[in-house]
Amino acid sequence: MNTRDIMQLALDMAGFDDIPADSEIYVEGGEIKKILFGVDIDSSDLYYAKENGYDAVIAHHPQGSIINAYEVYQDHIKVMKQFGVPEEVARNTIEEKYGILKISVQSSNYENTISVAKMLDMPFLNIHQPLDEIGRRLMQQRVDEVCSNGNATLMEVVKALSSFKEMQIARTNVELLIGEEKDRAGKTVIAHGTYTNGGYDVANTYFENGIDTVVYIHIAYADYVKLKKEKKGNLIVSGHIASDSLGINPFVKALREKGLEVTTIKGILE
Repeated sequence: MNTRDIMQLALDMAGFDDIPADSEIYVEGGEIKKILFGVDIDSSDLYYAKENGYDAVIAHHPQGSIINAYEVYQDHIKVMKQFGVPEEVARNTIEEKYGILKISVQSSNYENTISVAKMLDMPFLNIHQPLDEIGRRLMQQRVDEVCSNGNATLMEVVKALSSFKEMQIARTNVELLIGEEKDRAGKTVIAHGTYTNGGYDVANTYFENGIDTVVYIHIAYADYVKLKKEKKGNLIVSGHIASDSLGINPFVKALREKGLEVTTIKGILE
């Protein structure tokens, strides 16, 4: 396989037509048989790969050189619309944080790791949203199954998410942050796969538009405090590394089924 084949496999698995703004092939390469794959990759990993016979390196998280990766944050609008939020409301919801993400790229060293990969002539790419989308769908399907009778409690949702192998071996736990264990979960959305979490604004908009429970993979403390104080709905967090691994692992399996050797590091829980 070559780097384009690898990216296309991820796109096909996620049902994407195009490479999203937070994913990119930085250094192209072919005849790839041995891959080093991590949630995060830095220069030392590239040197390790070069010295140990790897043909390519894959990162999950985008590198600094993707200065327009923030554009994927707009996909919160698409997911919110799927769950009944009017488009104009959803668009207004993300406006402030989208602006923060956009302007923050001015501070990034966008040539950091990429320049090392080019110097080493090491094929290098990152695949972010497609793999997060795989994980989001798996979690949403599991939650929909447990909530299908309309009577599922929040603790039943926590247990359903905790049943994934990745959640079980992680050092973090699926946690109910807002709500009581015995409370009805109601309409529940997995708010994931949209570059980064929507914090207070996105969760609050869900609560104001018929969603009872929001599941984030992580949340900032200030946003959590504000949501808890207002208590318009329930909040569960599933854990960043565990949730990322949930979407990455089916892709790793698919690569191995094609005969590639894949070594997973730096947060990929198998």
